[in-house]
Amino acid sequence: MGVLASVPAFAQSLYVTETVLPNGLKVLLKEEHKAPVVTFQIWYKVGSRNERLGKTGMSHVLEHMMFKGTKKYGPKQFSRIVMRNGGNDNAFTSRNYTAYFQNFAADRIELSLKLESDRMRNLLLDPTEFLSERDVVKEERRMRYDDDPVSSMVEQATAAAFLAHPYQWPVIGWMADLDNLTRNDLAQHYQTYYTPNNATIVVVGDFATKKLLPKIKKYFGRIPRGRDVPPVGAVEPKQRGERRLVVKREAELPVVFAGYKTPDLKHPDSYALAVLEGILSSGKSSRLYRSLVYKKQIALYAGGDYDRITHDPSLFTVYAGVMPGKTPGEVEKALYAEIDVLKSRPVTDEELQKVKNQAEAGFIMAQDSVFYQAMLLGQYETVASWKLLERYVDGIRSVTKGDIQRVAKTYFAEENRTVGVLIPLPKKQ
Repeated sequence: MGVLASVPAFAQSLYVTETVLPNGLKVLLKEEHKAPVVTFQIWYKVGSRNERLGKTGMSHVLEHMMFKGTKKYGPKQFSRIVMRNGGNDNAFTSRNYTAYFQNFAADRIELSLKLESDRMRNLLLDPTEFLSERDVVKEERRMRYDDDPVSSMVEQATAAAFLAHPYQWPVIGWMADLDNLTRNDLAQHYQTYYTPNNATIVVVGDFATKKLLPKIKKYFGRIPRGRDVPPVGAVEPKQRGERRLVVKREAELPVVFAGYKTPDLKHPDSYALAVLEGILSSGKSSRLYRSLVYKKQIALYAGGDYDRITHDPSLFTVYAGVMPGKTPGEVEKALYAEIDVLKSRPVTDEELQKVKNQAEAGFIMAQDSVFYQAMLLGQYETVASWKLLERYVDGIRSVTKGDIQRVAKTYFAEENRTVGVLIPLPKKQ
């Protein structure tokens, strides 16, 4: 609790230097001189929401291909160069963005500028490498989703939750769409979205802005601006009734999943929903875990997640694994019973303050990591604005008991719910 005494000054400013180059590239620099390290991240505003049915999974396959070489640096050379210089690198794709990062000793930062500026425009997309990497992604899909009963059920329930919006399909793509992807599809995707005006560079660590910014301009400023990217025009219609999906397949135990449509971080209710997540579903001290696992002993696990940092409204999910000898119906009823308590009775002052303190302390202590600082800046800037980060602590502090009750009533309605249930079938002999 005592750690919070020094928070107010942080909440006022993140001390970020923002620059937009003439070609549209946004640069966010944050000096952090605690240790001689630096993280370089580049965030492209393209994810699965920028795809279309029949061609899902393109953004993720392209992420893989970004490590397959340019004319200057051959296949796999990117990561080898980083490793030889004592760094590490990786990438990730989501529904809203694709991001690449390198973590280095501070005196190696110029390597990131050389490597990332080169592959922003000069990717080879070799046809043979493409076919090989597409197979790698297909196998990844088989292992993570097709062969995993719970992931498969959640994937199908999410698809049922969204009728019009591209959040309906998985980031990794549908298997038939992966089969249909061509090298030309990826080339067009790359040319459309991997442009300076659709990207943000974030650097946090031990550097001097006055020295680093001119170098960034040198390497990236000469890349021509691309065409404006096509907007995502899809708008999810208001849900008018509960949707239910039952998946029957070989599995160990039943699982119940429910998703409620909720607003993203640009909406003022996002702060109350974030606190509600802590009360209801985050960790073993949450109401769902205490009730279903400890007290009633009808679930092996229980929890939930509020998907807040998104470009468009998404889902607040709750879930539970059914205890042997109990039924999915019992567990589903118990999940809704805990939600109904939040609607009918205000949370206690003590419970509310505990969760707010945890959220605030977690946010502040995470600032010890230059990587996490950069990640938050990149996420927020890509889906909205990094400046919303400066409001986070005050937003959490401002949440009242009345806010918790109000958002529970507003968003956790039956007609706003999509339910998925996994029913195990016996294993074939």
